[in-house]
Amino acid sequence: MAGSRLQGSQVSSSSSAFSTPRILILLTLMPLGLAAFAFVLQWRGEVTDPTRLGVDRSRFPGFPGSSPIGSTSGVDCGGQQRGLSAFIHHPGWKYAIPENGKPKICVTTSTAGGLEQILPWLYYHRVIGVTNFLLFVEGKAATQNVTAVLESIPGVRVVYRTKELEEQQARSRIWNETWLSSFFFRPCNYELFVRQSLNMEMAIVMAREAEMDWIIHLDTDELLYPAGSPEYSLRKLLGDVAPEVDMVIFPNYESAIERDDVVDPFSEVTMFKKNYDHVTKETYFGLYREATRGNPNYFLTYGNGKAAARIQDHLRPNGAHRWHNYLKAPKELKFEEAAVLHYTYSKFSDLTSRRDRCGCKPTKDDVKRCFMLEFDRAAFIIASTATREEMLRWYREHVVWTDRELNLKLLRKGLLTRIYAPQLIVQGLRQSGVLNNALAAGQEQLERLKTRDKFLSAVSTRNSSSSELGSKDSKDDHRLASSSRRLMDLSSLSSSAMVVEDDPFAAVPPLPPPR
Repeated sequence: MAGSRLQGSQVSSSSSAFSTPRILILLTLMPLGLAAFAFVLQWRGEVTDPTRLGVDRSRFPGFPGSSPIGSTSGVDCGGQQRGLSAFIHHPGWKYAIPENGKPKICVTTSTAGGLEQILPWLYYHRVIGVTNFLLFVEGKAATQNVTAVLESIPGVRVVYRTKELEEQQARSRIWNETWLSSFFFRPCNYELFVRQSLNMEMAIVMAREAEMDWIIHLDTDELLYPAGSPEYSLRKLLGDVAPEVDMVIFPNYESAIERDDVVDPFSEVTMFKKNYDHVTKETYFGLYREATRGNPNYFLTYGNGKAAARIQDHLRPNGAHRWHNYLKAPKELKFEEAAVLHYTYSKFSDLTSRRDRCGCKPTKDDVKRCFMLEFDRAAFIIASTATREEMLRWYREHVVWTDRELNLKLLRKGLLTRIYAPQLIVQGLRQSGVLNNALAAGQEQLERLKTRDKFLSAVSTRNSSSSELGSKDSKDDHRLASSSRRLMDLSSLSSSAMVVEDDPFAAVPPLPPPR
């Protein structure tokens, strides 16, 4: 018995000694074989070398084949850091959309803001898949320092509020229709609402000329949130919409700021109040009083979201939040996850800036003539009559979410939510130099414009001083003027990558409204 155990032990020992070299050889050959296999695949072109990202500069986060940025739901600090480090940018990368990419999406806006607000808003939407931008500018947004930057960005068309534009819009068929008539000839918000609708009407025609598939009207304090798309891609989201659907609704979420000193809302605000379409009725009505915190309504401002419309015949605006069709009732679809994030009153200075844009009297009767929403009326009166300390106290009570216990309760119940993806994208754009590159390109464009203007001025002076010379000199001046015009044409084409071409100094051509 003992002998058999000894013999078995010797056999087991010899078998183990025999198998050990095999295992070592196998472990050595396996990684070599895998490396050789990967080399063969890459040599055949089936694996993309990460160091060759600069070859295809049309691909960026939010598009097929790329990694999503951030998360469509709340993440921890570690997740945020991974999102930031994953944001890839190359100097000179113009974020141009592939011409054969579908669907083509156009965003239009009417703005008087500066670059500090427009650029992050624009590039964020470019990252998630917006193809073209139609910017109707006035005020600060129409100054040369701002428009030189905007016009240097591919796919951006700037439309100035000129006298010719106003005359053209005065002939719009909208004035003879009833659907917007209750807003006519009233100041402040009503006047803005009508102007936005007239701009949207023109944007439809421009978008059709540029062969766009979808059009969306947004303000520059709103960001689309394409939740439900695994790639965080607006193009993927709209591309999956059934062809018989004419319009999709993005329910709005409203920013819930936690400090009174926010400077850059897109980078600093992560808490939002969800739309009632995205919560249960029991939750909404059960916590309504706590969620309003003494304000007139559940949201400070609007609550009916924003819409994207499929470009088609007879399309028209239906106010700043919807689209319609002259010949049929559009078939609508409301997204169950995607939303538009509205950063309303997210900065304390928003109180005074809104006040300064309106000349109404700060009385209860007069503000009804100027503002549609109750909170806007109350904010205008406070900003017009109170001291700065009183304004700040009112702002903290009605806008800033300082009660941490209430915040945590509403977050757990689902009325409030944390959304980090826009923050990650905007911070990534800033840290990677995208916005600085855009400013630098705009500065170069501005210098070219100034050089051109000086040259044309010198040519004009020389032509006038030599008007008494002979025909030979006149011909020379004519050739010089022709050369200057050619230089002017070349300078205007410096942004050759733009999808929609436009002369920023010419009036918008008269285009008929949809019929």
